[in-house]
Amino acid sequence: MTEFPLLDTVRTPADIRGMTVEQLRQLADEVRQEMIEVVSLTGGHLGAGLGVVELTVALHHVFNTPDDRLIWDVGHQTYPHKILTGRRARMRTLRQGKGLSGFTKRSESAYDPFGAGHSSTSISAGLGMAVGRDLKGGDNHVVAVIGDGAMSAGMAYEALNNAGSMNSRLVVILNDNDMSIAPPVGAMSAYLSRLLSSKSYRSIRHVMKDLASMFPGPLERAAKRAEEFARGMVSGGGTLFEELGFYYVGPVDGHRLDHLLPVLKNVRDAGDAAPILIHVVTKKGHGYPPAEAAADKYHGVGKFDVVTGALAKPKANAPSYTSVFSRALIAEAKHDSRIVAITAAMPAGTGLDKFAETYPERCFDVGIAEQHAVTFAAGLACEGFKPFCALYSSFLQRAYDQLVHDVALQHLPVRFAIDRAGLVGADGATHAGTFDLAFLGCIPGIVLMAPSDEAELMHAVATAVSIDNGPSAFRYPRGEGVGVELPERGEVMPIGKGRILREGTTVALLSLGTRLGECLKAADELAARGLSTTVADARFAKPIDEDLIRQLAHNHAVLITVEDGSVGGFSSQVLHFLAHAGLLETGLKFRPMTLPDRFIDHDTPQVQYDDAGLTAPHIVAQVLSAMGIVAAQAPARA
Repeated sequence: MTEFPLLDTVRTPADIRGMTVEQLRQLADEVRQEMIEVVSLTGGHLGAGLGVVELTVALHHVFNTPDDRLIWDVGHQTYPHKILTGRRARMRTLRQGKGLSGFTKRSESAYDPFGAGHSSTSISAGLGMAVGRDLKGGDNHVVAVIGDGAMSAGMAYEALNNAGSMNSRLVVILNDNDMSIAPPVGAMSAYLSRLLSSKSYRSIRHVMKDLASMFPGPLERAAKRAEEFARGMVSGGGTLFEELGFYYVGPVDGHRLDHLLPVLKNVRDAGDAAPILIHVVTKKGHGYPPAEAAADKYHGVGKFDVVTGALAKPKANAPSYTSVFSRALIAEAKHDSRIVAITAAMPAGTGLDKFAETYPERCFDVGIAEQHAVTFAAGLACEGFKPFCALYSSFLQRAYDQLVHDVALQHLPVRFAIDRAGLVGADGATHAGTFDLAFLGCIPGIVLMAPSDEAELMHAVATAVSIDNGPSAFRYPRGEGVGVELPERGEVMPIGKGRILREGTTVALLSLGTRLGECLKAADELAARGLSTTVADARFAKPIDEDLIRQLAHNHAVLITVEDGSVGGFSSQVLHFLAHAGLLETGLKFRPMTLPDRFIDHDTPQVQYDDAGLTAPHIVAQVLSAMGIVAAQAPARA
């Protein structure tokens, strides 16, 4: 142990390649402490990163990054990686405006060869890089780190299957920290892993395979079976990966550098082209007792006290939309035993953990497998149940084919509860729910709702329960509601009908979703300027309320639609109707307001929506511009 902080001497991973094992242990301890202190101030993902500190140190010590490609699956575990790759000084800007992303990001660092916000992509990307290297005649290494939770997604197995059939050098590290799929690890396991990854064993194995191939057919098969049986006896597992064409090594204790380093060096120095999978066992939250004791609680955290681990909980002014959805679904399930709920590894994030406490036999967590979740829900619908598939908007993108072909095409009444719609703040562009209105609105037969507040969300849940002739969906944002009074149970809304909240004569603001509050503020400002303004809540993005739109178009000079989704969503449905109904030929000035055609970086939601041009001042400016009034006063849109 040195008397001075080693982390202070590290600018890039090259600075740690000459360190001894003892120095690397000290460095790992310092990285862990640095990460705890940073996240206590910024909030973010804690448990996963703490679990891979030693693995991160070992990888950057053994491999020549960034020339050797190190690809992380999702970004939850990459804070130690960022600390060691020249970003330590900026870590306290993590997930803040103009600061570091909470995920790997190609534009942020040369040490991030692939961006990762969603899981199960690392092996596919790594294989692409490995094949690209081979085509260019390169000799660098490619290492993909994937967590065991991400192995529940089919994409990971598609990549493994493809990689196992190719002769491209690829190292996959399975970070086993949740599923307990490994036997206990210790000295014997470490010894066997070193043996299996060594050149001598691998050479002997190749010799035995070559020798077996010289035997007559029956003897060759017997020799191969004997070799595989002997290998299974010493390796303790890995049969699945071996069958997929990988050379399996492990399990290895991911917190013991004296176990990790020899294996990684053996794999690095292996000369053959076979893909290798190293099974590393770690513990989420390792080295920080509060996180070890509550891995789920400390997966993603706000600010907290480092000494006690107590999480800072700002007083909520209103319940979150997620908790209101949970409350509404539980209320409906009390009256209808056919209601079931499905989540894809996000029970707490979607509020279904509370539903599961009340109805454990009617709640299903299928793991990180959104495609399966949707078709599983379709199967339940076939049997007369009323499935609610609760997914984040950005994760639903992964199951679009299933939504179209397995649900909508068969007119199956699957209900989609779409959390994290719109802009999501600190998680940034990877998790923003900006496209659902566009990609759902084009699907025939779907009923698509966007509640404007918490009470409207409860009504949307009740309405979805009532729809039995096809799919339905309702979208709602991350964070707190607006504080309206909530009913005990939602009311079924007339399908495709909106509502008018304020009557005017000159300007009509037609809002979809939670931008309604900004429309009401804009109406106040417009009224102060002498412009009488109607404010309407569309409630439905599909089917649209044609009678309401016709009324607004006939009775107002200007019609503005406002939505927190991309171009191609609700406003496109409205414009299509206006054009075919001949309402654009009456002199109506129609202006759609959507999210801009670009990705918006992480920041607070208020800053993001201001950047997007979807706040009250922007709505006012849009109206004035449409009417040719003091357009120069419009705020600049970043």
